[in-house]
Amino acid sequence: MANRRLAPAAAQPQTFAFSPENAEWAQGQIEKYPEGRQASAVIPLLWKAQEQNGGWLPRAAIEAVADELGMPHIRVLEVATFYTMFALEPVGRFWIQLCGTVPCDSCGARELKDYLQRRLGAPGHVSADGNFSWLEVECLGACCNAPMAQINQDYYEDLTPDLLGTLMDDLAAGRPVKVGSQVGRTSSEPLGGAETLTDATLFDGSRVGAWRKRFEEKDAEDGSEAGRAEAASSEQRAAVEPKPARPDAGRAVGTAATDAPAQRSAGGETPVKSGDTTAATESTVQPNRPAHAASEAIAKAEAAGSEAGTQSALPRNAPPPQPATSGASVDADAPAAPTKGN
Repeated sequence: MANRRLAPAAAQPQTFAFSPENAEWAQGQIEKYPEGRQASAVIPLLWKAQEQNGGWLPRAAIEAVADELGMPHIRVLEVATFYTMFALEPVGRFWIQLCGTVPCDSCGARELKDYLQRRLGAPGHVSADGNFSWLEVECLGACCNAPMAQINQDYYEDLTPDLLGTLMDDLAAGRPVKVGSQVGRTSSEPLGGAETLTDATLFDGSRVGAWRKRFEEKDAEDGSEAGRAEAASSEQRAAVEPKPARPDAGRAVGTAATDAPAQRSAGGETPVKSGDTTAATESTVQPNRPAHAASEAIAKAEAAGSEAGTQSALPRNAPPPQPATSGASVDADAPAAPTKGN
């Protein structure tokens, strides 16, 4: 990359001012931003100043833009020296900005750089006829068609040293040139043409609704009620045959997590105090479903521990009581589950 420095004092004009047309345009750019944010227009104004000055930015133009926006001169100089889109030295009639980032470098940008060095000399140097100057810049965003270069305002892609030389000869002679790919590539498709999505019906909209047409044709052939049902839209079928919100998968239905007095009153049962867990446990046992003796002992031990404010007396190796489930019954004659150590 070339050093980003201002042109020598001998090449610098003494003053710079926007033309009346450009001054009006610049004012329109500044008015796009709220009061106190005029500095946001610095890049558009620098670009217009460079365009008016023949393709490069002198010090006087940078300072004029800073004064227009109420910015310190050094702040605008920082912007102008950072972006390679701003030329800080005089340029030729055709300014070549050669991309030297990794994709272009991998595809042949080094050979293009060597060619420009041989033909034009060092970067920033204007050819003797005043037609060309060049600069290596960072990525210009056309990586798919690397290597590439920007000449004035246009992109020229898929370059080789021979193609670049022919392009420069045509520009100098005033002959028409082709912008974009120089090898006939369309947009950014692969070399040799597209190999996927070659069927235009995939993206031209002609397939929209084609699936419905197939069902309608089938319905017309058999004339059956089933065919008409198949041709109906998914929304209509959902209205006629709604799917259950919670399909029955055979899962157990758990009991309520709490047993408050209000809940018991709503169920037609006798309210009990929230601390009387023994009575609540006994009253919630469904008729014809005897409670297991071990469950009663566990409930009493927990209630006693809760009233005393101590840790539950439930043995560490005893299994916790299980909630009642729909479709399941407690077998009073079933042996108790074996415990560790028995």
